[in-house]
Amino acid sequence: MKDFVDGTAFNNEQGNRARKLFAAVVLAALDDAIADDKKYGNGPEQIARWARSRDGREVLSCAGIDPNERVVSGLMEFVAKGVRTSVALSREESERRHAAEQAEAA
Repeated sequence: MKDFVDGTAFNNEQGNRARKLFAAVVLAALDDAIADDKKYGNGPEQIARWARSRDGREVLSCAGIDPNERVVSGLMEFVAKGVRTSVALSREESERRHAAEQAEAA
């Protein structure tokens, strides 16, 4: 029984690592699209084309993201904002955004 539990825990951990790897690929695709948007002005179209492609749908699925049109439009909006993923995921950006929302509410 112990071997079964250890094997299940190992497989679950491997699955989580794979999901994180594919999530990193999604973040890299977003950064590439943001760079394209700044350079050529076609970033949202590039990320939409990628997300709708067979490879893009597979990467999104492996990252644990349902590759539907709502997700595609969200990715396009994120790219249109032009904030790189490393900045968007940072604590400072989160605090700045929260302070701006509080200022709007007041």
